Amino acid sequence: MLYILLSICCSIIVSVMLKLAKRYHIDVYQAVVWNYSMAIFLSWLFLKPKLLNFSGAPVVNYTLLGLLLPMLFVILAMSVKQSGIVRTDIAQRLSLLIPIIAAFLLFGEKMTLLKSIGIATGFAAILCTIPWKKGGAAGKAAANAWLYLLMVFVGMGLIDVLFKQIATFKAVTYGTSLFIVFVLAFAFSFAGLIYQVVTKKMRFSWPHILIGWVLGTANFCNILFYIKAHKALASQPSTVFSAMNIGVIVFGALIGLIIFKEKLSLLNKAGILIAIIAVAILSIS
Repeated sequence: MLYILLSICCSIIVSVMLKLAKRYHIDVYQAVVWNYSMAIFLSWLFLKPKLLNFSGAPVVNYTLLGLLLPMLFVILAMSVKQSGIVRTDIAQRLSLLIPIIAAFLLFGEKMTLLKSIGIATGFAAILCTIPWKKGGAAGKAAANAWLYLLMVFVGMGLIDVLFKQIATFKAVTYGTSLFIVFVLAFAFSFAGLIYQVVTKKMRFSWPHILIGWVLGTANFCNILFYIKAHKALASQPSTVFSAMNIGVIVFGALIGLIIFKEKLSLLNKAGILIAIIAVAILSIS
């Protein structure tokens, strides 16, 4: 359980850093770019990628992930800024509904009653955590928050589906696949950084390299400890799955409410409880 706790802590650190970005005038895009350079180094150090035979490798999946990961990181930052840590973490964790639905619709997996209840409960939790407001500037801000939460939900779900497809390709180890995806994510995001600097849409900032490395360390450690937890509890994958997702929702809520004083309605607070129930049901199913 130590690995699960460490993974949860690293996930929360990433959310907190994104929350503090505006306060300390951090350019999230530049931090995200350098985050992947650190992820490349750490994955080479700890995952020991084997760059040998790639015959038949899922190149399309690698490319899509290389594009989606940095894009979603920026969207996550916008969601944390607009909706707060609590709602964003719930949207991120409940994105597991998308691969479950994809397994049912695309891969012919049988839908059980318990799984159906879990999916319905998950969508109810999402509806409860949306910042419902109407009228004026508050209404516009709420609309933007809704959009970012939706993009986090769909984007994380799509990324999960792509990673699950990569995991089925046994000719390349999962650690090697992660390394390749990080390299592509860095290459694509760095190309975007160069373009924005050359066209004077952005000023290059050296301190962001260090900030990105800190972000990348937390982000990679979240993945590494999650993998180690699954290896340590190989016979209890549902325990790891539920503890990780529920832990992030609960600790994220505590951080958001106590430290950042995020304001949640009674409906939003009910959404946190419903989200925990949904994750528990899905882990059992």
